[in-house]
Amino acid sequence: MRATVQVAMQAIGQTQPAEVRRSFSYLYTANVAGAIVGTTVPLILIELLGFRATLKVGVACNTLIALSAFALSRRAPLTAKAVSSQTGPSTVSGSGGGTNLALLFLSGLTCMAMEVVWVRSYTPFYGTVVYTFASILGVYLLATFVGAIVYRFWSTRSEHEKPVVWSALAVSALLPLIATNPEWYMARLSRLLLGIPLFTGLLGFITPMLVDRFSAGDPARAGKAYAVNVAGCILGPLVSGFVLLPYLNEKWALVLLTIPWLLVGLAPLRTVGKLRFGMRAAIYVALAVAAVFIATSRSYEDAYGEGKVLRDSTATVIASGIGMDRMLLVNGQGMTKLTVITKVMAHLPLAFLDRPPQDALVVCFGMGTTFRSLHSWGIPVTAVELVPSVPRLFSYYHSDGDTILESPLSHVVIDDGRRYLERTEHQFDVITVDPPPPLRAAASSLLYSEEFYRVARRRLRPGGILQQWLPATRDDDAVDVAAVARSLRNSFPYVRAFPE
Repeated sequence: MRATVQVAMQAIGQTQPAEVRRSFSYLYTANVAGAIVGTTVPLILIELLGFRATLKVGVACNTLIALSAFALSRRAPLTAKAVSSQTGPSTVSGSGGGTNLALLFLSGLTCMAMEVVWVRSYTPFYGTVVYTFASILGVYLLATFVGAIVYRFWSTRSEHEKPVVWSALAVSALLPLIATNPEWYMARLSRLLLGIPLFTGLLGFITPMLVDRFSAGDPARAGKAYAVNVAGCILGPLVSGFVLLPYLNEKWALVLLTIPWLLVGLAPLRTVGKLRFGMRAAIYVALAVAAVFIATSRSYEDAYGEGKVLRDSTATVIASGIGMDRMLLVNGQGMTKLTVITKVMAHLPLAFLDRPPQDALVVCFGMGTTFRSLHSWGIPVTAVELVPSVPRLFSYYHSDGDTILESPLSHVVIDDGRRYLERTEHQFDVITVDPPPPLRAAASSLLYSEEFYRVARRRLRPGGILQQWLPATRDDDAVDVAAVARSLRNSFPYVRAFPE
């Protein structure tokens, strides 16, 4: 898909000579506009048509694009040749060189890395539902589109941006620190609109500006510049997810990613005598505001000072509370609590077996109560947990947790529950599934599907039992609860339900 950028730029040079020097931004604006539609419309189609039918709509759209391109190429080939012989990208040269490429790489890296941080920072307020990421992405793309439109308008009248733009970019990158401060009451949408649009809007202005400046309409140079930007986009999530967030909280990860832009914002101050007083003052004010943001911001985990916090590439996990009031939070969302129900989820299915059990499987470790109860039967027990830090907190909730984990009968696997069942060949007498709430959570909603139950059935011995906990909450729609019940009924010949 990215290769079409150079092809389209060549076409613009042939058919719209006036747009040659700004042909990348012309395409960039249209592409981001399409991305906005592609982020929002499928959400509606998924609800109306389902996943498979929505994918078919996407295939139909791509086919229509191909047919349209073919028809356009057949309609006016002579005109294209005539125009290309008179003017084209080869008649112009870009500027900026390595500096522009470095800034493009940095913009891709920091923006995509920050997006990973944003998802984790906003989860305490937006929850773990599928549409949380879609909301962040939709706002991000809409602001980028506005920034690109502003650039298109600005570039018809100016060529050089004000130095304060780079300082403003650094300050705006820190706005999520204020927007996700749990000490400040704000509506969810207000938090999102405060934290993300200004930064992404400025990047929407800067990115096409840098590519246009570097390429001046030359498709080859634009392709090189765009490739550098995409390389940063690839590296950014890896740096954020596997280098920063496992060791730093969201606040300091965001600050560290902002530091390069703070340095870029300071760079114009070195040009003594060339920068007017007003511009210098604006840069100093911007940097002072950034310092205030860093000093005054608070993270949601600060409210659990007496708890235990663990971080990994998947999530920030907090264990807090005392006695039966102990809590488990993953990315700020309550997952479970100490309750005898989780013991029943182990003992009841094992007691219903018509034979002595040989082994059992737990999908979703949680506080480990079900795992511990299964272990008390003296059988091998396997637990599958998606978040690596969750089993490490077992001893916080149960004093004998470390001893149980060291037992040769215990086996903890860090993996997605469905993927583990698809890959293992082992058979179990009991599989107990205890996904975290809500039912529509992004990481666990698929554990209620007929596809999941079909895989689970293959891993049950004849006469084996699957135990499914249904954590229905006030936020769960009755339709969701009914859908889970129907999936179970369609998947197993015998189903028995017990109310809490």
